[in-house]
Formats: sequence, C-alpha cells, structure tokens
Amino acid sequence: MSITPEEANRAMAEADLLYSAEQVAQALDVLAAEITTALGDRNPLVVCVMNGGVIVTGHLLTRLNFPLEQDYLHATRYRGATSGSQTITWLHKPETSLEGRHVLLVDDILDEGYTLREISRWCREQGAASVHVAALADKQHDRRVDGIACDFSALKLADRYVFGFGMDYKEYWRNANGIYAVKGL
Repeated sequence: MSITPEEANRAMAEADLLYSAEQVAQALDVLAAEITTALGDRNPLVVCVMNGGVIVTGHLLTRLNFPLEQDYLHATRYRGATSGSQTITWLHKPETSLEGRHVLLVDDILDEGYTLREISRWCREQGAASVHVAALADKQHDRRVDGIACDFSALKLADRYVFGFGMDYKEYWRNANGIYAVKGL
C-alpha cells in the first residue's frame, strides 16, 4: 500500500504522541539494564530483526556495556501493508553461526507474533543454546499467537496502529523520534 509523502505528513500531523523521545530513551536504559543482568556474561549474539528493529537495535547496542557479537536477519509478513499474512518471507538470514549461541532477537514491536515466533523457531533449529526476544514495544491485545512472548520489553502499547522509532506507517515514519498512534485507528 503506497502513499505519498504528503499523506505521510498528514498522518503525523494528526497522530497522537504515545511516548516522547525522552520516555523512549528512559525505557531503553531500563531494557538495557535487564538484558545486561540476564545475558551480559553469556557472550550473546544480538540479532537485529529488519527493518523495524534497526533503530531500536542501534540505540540498544550503545547501552550494552559488555562483549557481544551482532548480526541481522530480514523476515517479513507485511511487505508495506498495514496487516500481514501468516506466512513469513525470508529476505536475509544471519551469516553468523547460531550453533551453541545465546541469541537475542531485537525488534521494534511484538504484536501478534507470527514473525517473531517463526524466527525464534528457526534460531532453535539452527542450534541456538537459547533464544530471547527483546522488543521496544509490546502491544497489549488478545490476538497473540501461542509460543511467543517478550523476554524483555521496554514499553506497553494499547491496541492501536502505531509508528515511530522503527515502526512504520505504510513504510514512512520509522525515523520518528517517539512513538505515535494514527488518529482513528
């Protein structure tokens, strides 16, 4: 679903600010402390889930003051739409071996969980010693699929269409410095 930059600007102008940049930064500080306590001595492999996880991962990595390795993967079920299918499409798998590693998947949001559940399952199939999920936002609703949960989450979100800090509005505004909800959705 393609929109124009003007339509994206209109959505931003009408959006509700849910969390400011300062609130997101504070939440990331807490998230990093929790991850450090749990994984700081385990030589984790931090895997960014693209595209949404890139901003969160960048901000989070600078707060993790212990040795780690980083890689990325790209799997999607949305492809620019506002709702997704139940099938994920792999665009890139990590190049680092997951065998015996403590993997931390970092994403922007845990919503229904289809994508993160399949990615987690794939990581375990690759021989990961453990798989943990960190998401900036954990959307609160009753549509979550079985078999997935956040091990670490920074913010709880109401069941609204949100964007900013990695989350997109029809492929725009991932770069918004804060988290916004589309008016009326």
